Amino acid sequence: MQISARGDYAVRAALSLAATYPSLMSTQAIATEQDMPRKFLEAILADLRRAGLVRAQRGAEGGYTLARPPREVTIGAILRAVEGPLAGVRGLRPEETRYDGAAEHLPGLWVAVRAAVRQVVDEVSLAEALNGRLPAHVRKLTTQPDAWEPR
Repeated sequence: MQISARGDYAVRAALSLAATYPSLMSTQAIATEQDMPRKFLEAILADLRRAGLVRAQRGAEGGYTLARPPREVTIGAILRAVEGPLAGVRGLRPEETRYDGAAEHLPGLWVAVRAAVRQVVDEVSLAEALNGRLPAHVRKLTTQPDAWEPR
């Protein structure tokens, strides 16, 4: 799974909002805190607002806040709001792929890859990511011998 700058920025912005929830936070404050371009962040926040994950308030005292408590918003929901489906194969959902011959069983593998990603991002809330208390099964993945080694 490749997480784009857009996905990374969206999760980081959501974590900033989770840290101040339910208070409002300005786009400039998020951009400064997370060292990201304000204009790019504005587009990301617009996607999150359209997805119903954040609320915006206009005016001098305006800004953004999460639409629900941080414990109710998953990392997966944030990623889907800005990236679309978590796993795609040439623009198709894994279950939509079809192959002949030697590759005929690949759709099952692609579905398994998506399920594995879901077991992490859909089961970690912003609150858990913010306080570092990841679910045990996610924490366990980070302790595998080669987890931190590039391949």
